[in-house]
Amino acid sequence: MTMDLIKGQKCNLTKDEPHLTRIIVGMGWHHTRSEVEVDFSAFLLTPAQTVSKDEDLIFYGNPSTADQSVAVLSDKRAYAGLTDNTQIAVELRQVPADYERIAFALTIYEAEKRLQNFSLLDDAYLRIINAADGTELIRYRLGKAFSVETAVVAGEIYRYDNEWKFSAVGSGYAGGLAALCKSYGIQVTDILPSVQPASPVIQSKQSPFPLPELRSRPKTDNLPPSSPASPPAPPLNLNTILLKNHGEIIRLQKGTDSLGEILINLNWYQKKSAGWFGSKGVDLDLGCLFELKNGIKGSVQALGESFGSLNRPPYISLDGDDRTGSIATGENLRINGHYLSEISRIVIFAFIYEGITNWSEADAVVTIKQQGGPEIEVRLDEHNNNKGMCAIAMIRNQNDETLSVERLVEYFSGHQELDQYYHWNLRWEAGSK
Repeated sequence: MTMDLIKGQKCNLTKDEPHLTRIIVGMGWHHTRSEVEVDFSAFLLTPAQTVSKDEDLIFYGNPSTADQSVAVLSDKRAYAGLTDNTQIAVELRQVPADYERIAFALTIYEAEKRLQNFSLLDDAYLRIINAADGTELIRYRLGKAFSVETAVVAGEIYRYDNEWKFSAVGSGYAGGLAALCKSYGIQVTDILPSVQPASPVIQSKQSPFPLPELRSRPKTDNLPPSSPASPPAPPLNLNTILLKNHGEIIRLQKGTDSLGEILINLNWYQKKSAGWFGSKGVDLDLGCLFELKNGIKGSVQALGESFGSLNRPPYISLDGDDRTGSIATGENLRINGHYLSEISRIVIFAFIYEGITNWSEADAVVTIKQQGGPEIEVRLDEHNNNKGMCAIAMIRNQNDETLSVERLVEYFSGHQELDQYYHWNLRWEAGSK
């Protein structure tokens, strides 16, 4: 029987299936516009969550690893009555021990040029099949939560305690395949040839669609610790309003219809006190407390897998869980402005799940983006390195016509203390992700 998963859920592949050695990862989708060209890719990742070499990117131009442990299937078969758009075979016992996980992604070709995103796709899914008997083990339906994304990491298989597990990731990012490559340690100089098929049939590594010119991110292990990298200065943006002082407020005005979608982005710079990147850096998480007009209260965050929903209460959703700070688009909360009248107040927060205990080393910034208006930026430039949680901004509904955004940047020891300070009165218990 197929196990249906939702975003954020994890399950064990091999513990209950000890004889499972070869799986088929199938991905599929439909679209109503024929010019939407969707491509797949798989990234073999080390414990540092990066590739070790360019060939760790498996896609139509590089359809298999040298040892054939991961390979695109040119002869796609129907399983459980369904033929996928693409299928990738994974020989679990042959995947070299150097790799901790394999991420499976979908991207839209020339999305920015064609003004396309994943909202144009229907019924996108990832499923895992037992290659020995054709049984469908897992299916994860991505849904319609991606309104601006051009790349989606659908899911990952990963090693844990000598077993293989699957995680339904469902993280969407802007920037397409180039952004994904950079987040996994590949510098892209010429991303994708000018002509490519939407659902390529790969016969061998002598593909007529060559591997893009890629180069791995230079290793930093041997760089002198006395010369730590400095975070790049943010570009000057005349359309950005910076909330500098505690209690400073700006208002987002409803237009003729609604505020549309409001995107809240968290990004940070990862470094170690000795300088340069480590194998396991900071995991800085974005989340919020919400209160609706009908009195319902709760939180949206990766911890506890409370990802929310954009089109159902609380009308707030979380996309992505950036474990390293290296993904260009960071982590994003989305607020559906069409339901402004249902929302009372929101506290945006960030907390250190693991890694550094120093906010001053993270150089975090939160950007609030609205349709047709200037971006609002809150920099976490006031630090309390003794506490692991920061309340960043308070968003309040004012007469169902305006949202006010107030800079907070207040630090707390944890969720309970933050909750009590802002009078949410929720019950908290330990969670994980």
